[in-house]
Amino acid sequence: MDKTDLLASMAEFPRAPRLPLRIGIASALLVLLALVPVLATMAGQPFYVTLVSRIMIFALAALGLNLILGYGGLVSFGHALYIGVGAYAVGILSFYGVTNGYVHLAAALGAGLVLATAIGLVCLRTSGVAFIMITLAFGQMFYFLAVSLKQYGGDDGYGIAARSDFGLIEIGNNTVLYYLIYAVLVATLFAFFRLIHARFGMVLRGCKSNERRMRALGFPTLRFKLIAYVISALVCVLAGVLLANLTRFMSPSYMQWSASGEILLMAVLGGVGTLVGPIVGAAIWLGLEEFLSSFDFGLPWGADEFVHSHWMALLGLVVIVVAIELKEGLYGYLLQREQARP
Repeated sequence: MDKTDLLASMAEFPRAPRLPLRIGIASALLVLLALVPVLATMAGQPFYVTLVSRIMIFALAALGLNLILGYGGLVSFGHALYIGVGAYAVGILSFYGVTNGYVHLAAALGAGLVLATAIGLVCLRTSGVAFIMITLAFGQMFYFLAVSLKQYGGDDGYGIAARSDFGLIEIGNNTVLYYLIYAVLVATLFAFFRLIHARFGMVLRGCKSNERRMRALGFPTLRFKLIAYVISALVCVLAGVLLANLTRFMSPSYMQWSASGEILLMAVLGGVGTLVGPIVGAAIWLGLEEFLSSFDFGLPWGADEFVHSHWMALLGLVVIVVAIELKEGLYGYLLQREQARP
């Protein structure tokens, strides 16, 4: 058998199935996140445990927002409000000597449930720019309410004496807290995967495509959107509880409109309407923020100081380039390229 015949016979064998890119990226990302404390200890840089903990918390918030943004087509500019609710539940209860973490969690989720239901019933009767403006207005209302709470630090915020007490789970240790955040992120990712591939997710995506047709088919679209909005808000509340424990601090800045804009940018940067996109976006956004604001590039003529002082402008340029060139976000672009391959 000559070389040509050999190659022809090999071509007849079926190719091994190719691992979908989305599964490969998601698996690699989760494995890398799981190894961060180990790698940080080996490198003698425990700071990275705190940095990646913060990235995962905001990834959780962006994941929550993406449920209504990417799958429901609802652009909310007030979701940082719910991060603030979670943080203030921990801080205010700690102020009065309540340190039980399960009480903190129950109070935060209870307050978030009532607030998100009430706000959702108002906001979801509108759409488009009106929805954006109302969510922004509610966010700013509660921001100024937090500023007015002088006994809890007002505009300066308030330091929390100790982290929440979860009994056997000792989150006073940064590594234990890291893996708690990681477990919550993975569990939320799995729950959202099941949710968006269930009947609920199909209806939610149908509302985004053509809500009038979904109503004509007999689906109570307002109820579906309200449930999605409340779930989205509660995930952000959970992120706020974790953020308060990570920083041991609560501040009105957690619920400012600019914080809502950052969460929105994280989702868009990674790719809205994808499960892993918000996590990728949060990692890129906060990673670049830390890199540009503190890394020593060794540039001449004081250029390092310029980069450190104007890192927000440079980060803005990155967002502009991604928005123009990669409209689906970085992760969404990779998925689109995979689908285009034969």
